[in-house]
Amino acid sequence: MPSSTSVRQLRLGLFVQPLGHHVSGWRLTERLGSPTDIDWLIQIAKKAEAGLFDMFFVGDALATNVHRLPSTMARLEPLTLLSALAVSTRNIGLAATASTTFSDPFTLARSFSSLDHISRGRAAWNVVTSYSTDVARNFSREDMPGHADRYARAREFLAVTFRLWEGWQEGAVAPDAATGRYFVDEKIQPVNHKGDYYQVQGPLNISRSPQGRPVIIEAGSSNDGQALAAATAEVVFTASASLEEGQAFYRSQKQQATAAGRDPQHLLILPGVMPIVGRTREDAQATWKKLNTLVDIENGLRQLSARFGRDLSQLPLDGPVPDVPEGEGNQSRVRLLVDMAKRDNLTLRELAAVAAGSRGHRVIVGTAEEIADDFQQWLEQEGADGFNIMPAIMPEQLDLFIELVVPELQRRGLFRKEYEYTTLRGNLGLPDYQ
Repeated sequence: MPSSTSVRQLRLGLFVQPLGHHVSGWRLTERLGSPTDIDWLIQIAKKAEAGLFDMFFVGDALATNVHRLPSTMARLEPLTLLSALAVSTRNIGLAATASTTFSDPFTLARSFSSLDHISRGRAAWNVVTSYSTDVARNFSREDMPGHADRYARAREFLAVTFRLWEGWQEGAVAPDAATGRYFVDEKIQPVNHKGDYYQVQGPLNISRSPQGRPVIIEAGSSNDGQALAAATAEVVFTASASLEEGQAFYRSQKQQATAAGRDPQHLLILPGVMPIVGRTREDAQATWKKLNTLVDIENGLRQLSARFGRDLSQLPLDGPVPDVPEGEGNQSRVRLLVDMAKRDNLTLRELAAVAAGSRGHRVIVGTAEEIADDFQQWLEQEGADGFNIMPAIMPEQLDLFIELVVPELQRRGLFRKEYEYTTLRGNLGLPDYQ
């Protein structure tokens, strides 16, 4: 076990796929739930809260097709879901994905502020820019805005949203029965924004939220994504295949935050990781092997083709993985997959199995002690501030993580033994928003 020299504690998000993150996970569970069953999702949220996770995080996409994972083919709209979970939980943060490409600032600012009120200060917004042409076709377009345009739109979107939230100052609501005055008018300010993409008058029609504004999460690892995160995010979800890659990303993102005039400790880096937990190493390895024997390679190829922006099905499965030029799609994830294939000398078939199984995120197979060793190394050697946990099989792998890994992390002083604060900002160690 590495020596404990750090006083920092890990931050843990639960990235929720109701049927498990591994493409084959739903085939191995003994308790198959449904991604549209609110009772099932409440059970998962309560498990995560009992395990003291910082966040219950849900992804989203604005398009679907029959080749998607069962968890993502049909699912509840995130803000609707989290509003329901807010009244069934007390401490865990509630993070929802929403796109700046096909939304408007006023509506999203109001929605997330509502979630922050309903949850009493536990809301977080995972800011994304959509990249699929399938999404464009659901919003009266045939094509997707270019990468640079999407990020320019996102920057303005965030600036307007922040101003809307800031428009309600502390003390704006001050009921005075004697004078009949309910609001302090001078503490409620309009936005009067006219920019390249948006025109918003304001003020927002909801009072200042408990956190001042929800926690901002971003997941883009391209150059534009990192620059946006350095200026505006408080949590970054990323994918790093090795400690060296994680350290390079960590350094880059923290340095950019410093250059943007921010305290780098107020930007938390949480890579996604799929822990395959076993009571013994042999148990964990057997679970991982079983999952991979059930992978549908054709489905993996379809996922790779969608990410690469080209049809890979005509290439030899046991041949090399093709390189791809910088494109308009999900640049950072494609580069990670290509680099992984080169580093590990993977064939197209092998990469398709990995992509289908973990979708490019790191997999750790082992006992609670081995997983805790790994997490401690990443924390102490500045590869991460914590992790976004992606259980392969639900609920079995989540149960094992909470039963075995969490107590081991607590024993090492790396993870909380109780929630200390009532807001997500407080539990993440982030400063109050002024």
